[in-house]
Amino acid sequence: MPKPVFRTCYAMLLLSVAFAARPAACETLDPQTRDLAHDIFKQLIEINTTDSVGNVTTAARAMQQRFLQAGFSARDMYLGGPNDRKQNLVVRLRGSGAKKPILIIGHLDVVEAPRDEWHTDPFKFVEKDGYYYGRGTQDMKDSDAIVVTNFIRLKKEGYKPNRDLILALTADEEGGKYNGVSWLLNTHPDLVRAEYVLNPDGGGVDLVDGKAVDVFIDASEKMYGDFQLTVTNPGGHSSLPVPDNAIYHLANALVRLQHHKFPFELNEVTRAYFKRLSTVETGRTAADLEAILKPRPDPAAIARLSAQDPEWNSMMHTTCVATRLDAGLANNALPQRAQAIVNCRILPGYTLAQIRDQLVRVFADSKVTVRYMDDAGTVHDVTPERKQLPPAKLNAEVMAAMGKIAAQMWPGAPVIPTMAAGASDDIYTMAARIPSYGISGVAIETNDDRAHARDERLAVASFYRGVTFYYRLLKELSGGA
Repeated sequence: MPKPVFRTCYAMLLLSVAFAARPAACETLDPQTRDLAHDIFKQLIEINTTDSVGNVTTAARAMQQRFLQAGFSARDMYLGGPNDRKQNLVVRLRGSGAKKPILIIGHLDVVEAPRDEWHTDPFKFVEKDGYYYGRGTQDMKDSDAIVVTNFIRLKKEGYKPNRDLILALTADEEGGKYNGVSWLLNTHPDLVRAEYVLNPDGGGVDLVDGKAVDVFIDASEKMYGDFQLTVTNPGGHSSLPVPDNAIYHLANALVRLQHHKFPFELNEVTRAYFKRLSTVETGRTAADLEAILKPRPDPAAIARLSAQDPEWNSMMHTTCVATRLDAGLANNALPQRAQAIVNCRILPGYTLAQIRDQLVRVFADSKVTVRYMDDAGTVHDVTPERKQLPPAKLNAEVMAAMGKIAAQMWPGAPVIPTMAAGASDDIYTMAARIPSYGISGVAIETNDDRAHARDERLAVASFYRGVTFYYRLLKELSGGA
């Protein structure tokens, strides 16, 4: 999943207010760690892990071999999955057990990358003009390589954390039917049980002209849900039209959805986000931000902010939008069936069944059948009752560690908690009641987000700073010797 791109207007405001300083010089990686990180990154990029023709197991086995060579015990590793191409690797760096484990998750699969659309081979690790090119350099084999490197680095140092550190390298976050995090939680929950989760597939550091303007942590996430709308009809000849038309029923339902607004809500994370935002915005926008934070939020301010920025609107509301249509059999026949897919991004605390019931009330048409469509594309008459994300919460330990390290590496850039409008593997861990946080120490220019795009690339310097960041973060959160 792509790292969030910070809104340019806010970034420029931050620059103008306080954050013109360039990042502090990063500690120099020792040559052995730098070479290790480079080689792991290269190895992962050059293993094709797309759903169509790639193989996640090949990448998982390659990392397993590196851990074994570094001295990890076979008993502290698990390799397994639903089939030969979708095996997941779980590695445990054992600690004293004084505190509950931390789980770090990272998907090994990548989206498709047609060779004819790229200037370089997407499955060759190419260094050019200060960048590493290749599919996965931003999403998210860079972070996989960073965490693998640091696990090996800590092991070789003889580091003894005060808690187990668990790394799960998994399949099918970007597509496919066998999501690795979900599979592990369902089949081997003991392997991944933890106090909380760190997911480098979220958060990040935003740069404007090489200057860090903010450090994001995804402290919550909206739940993804697809619903299939179906209207059926006897049909007939188009020369004899009747008012009872499947397409009209469906179209009217979608127009009602277009004009419907789900209720305004803030949680602990989004309230902290908008509070921080209110201190750097100016004029009417600043006043509106303050107005929505009051015990009785101003409806007019909510409406203005929702219209001003789609990201703000998404943080304030559950959203449901039509994304696909399919209707009719022939140009000269009345439609016997009309279907649409409505994609919802649901605020924490709600079940899919509750949102389905709300959609039924919005459509207000008994002819429109609303059914839940799962991640594999299977449609269900009964919507899962218990699939929901818990209310968003900030973790004081995680926030303190992020603040300390960000001040060292990107002085002046604020740490901002946010709720991701997209979806990552956090939806599975949060649904399992494990608090999950999207944290990445990889800095990317706001105008150079190439995740899922052609010629995906990452600045060489950004990668190695990311290695340093996660090394510091893991040690800060596991306070060992």
